[in-house]
Amino acid sequence: MTSGSGLTDASLMLHVRPRQLLLLARLDTHRHLGRAAEAMNISQPAATKLLQQLEDSLGERLFERLARGMEPTPYGGILIRYARRVLSDFGSAREEMLALRSGLSGSLRVGSVPGAVPELLAPALVEYHRRHPQVAVSVVVETSDVMQAQLEQGDVDLVLGRLTDGHDEAKYASVPLLGESQVVVVRATHPVFERATVTLAEMANWSWVLQPPGSPQRGRFEAAMREAGIQARLDIIETASPIAITALLENSDMAAVMPASQASHYARLGVLRTVPVELPVRVPPICLVTRQDRALSPAAAQFRRQLLGGA
Repeated sequence: MTSGSGLTDASLMLHVRPRQLLLLARLDTHRHLGRAAEAMNISQPAATKLLQQLEDSLGERLFERLARGMEPTPYGGILIRYARRVLSDFGSAREEMLALRSGLSGSLRVGSVPGAVPELLAPALVEYHRRHPQVAVSVVVETSDVMQAQLEQGDVDLVLGRLTDGHDEAKYASVPLLGESQVVVVRATHPVFERATVTLAEMANWSWVLQPPGSPQRGRFEAAMREAGIQARLDIIETASPIAITALLENSDMAAVMPASQASHYARLGVLRTVPVELPVRVPPICLVTRQDRALSPAAAQFRRQLLGGA
């Protein structure tokens, strides 16, 4: 391979084509050259040539060719992250252009954990939309680890959640906004409310709906159970979807863990009730998280100011 190390960044960028960046993203998704080429609607030889030209320009091998597919090298991993950021930024720019053409003034993409929705996100968005009806708003609700990845990739402008382990805190600005306890919830007509008392040890024999492994809430709940001396293997259905959790609870005697504000929201609707048992789960406050190295759009910057108490 010829090395591109002697070129300046500007000169080297002239050798990097948008189709090559798109190919990297598709290869990362499919890990197979043929399927990546099909997703781009090009032939496999054309995809092979695009990748070879990019590797030659950079002077590094980006993917290892394996018997069952392709695996990115460490150099490939770096460029894949760059490619995804470019594609995400291009998508954001196109959305803003379409919004401008429609008479709107931009877009706001918010990521949020479920616990931030009832008392923090929903009231803020209602007020924001009243003040700025021309901004196109989209909301993604997921666990903190998923939201962190979306913020890293540029899929959302800001996140209402928590920084998770393994992320470089220096890359993010994080402002605490909402601190609250976690509670156990069940359907409103659950038979537990016919009993005088219930203990956490007794509840270990119940069936649970919990967030997937790797989510902060799941890890802290399991740690709290161990600290309470409860070693029983829990009967669990895993999901991060608030609507799936609620539907499962409504149709069974299962239990779930959620922030107190979210539980109060469902209690007001008459759907769920909080079980009167102390849950020794302590979680950090929900924060407003943004990237330090990426400027917010005017629409996102205004929403941030509103959340922080500005005009």
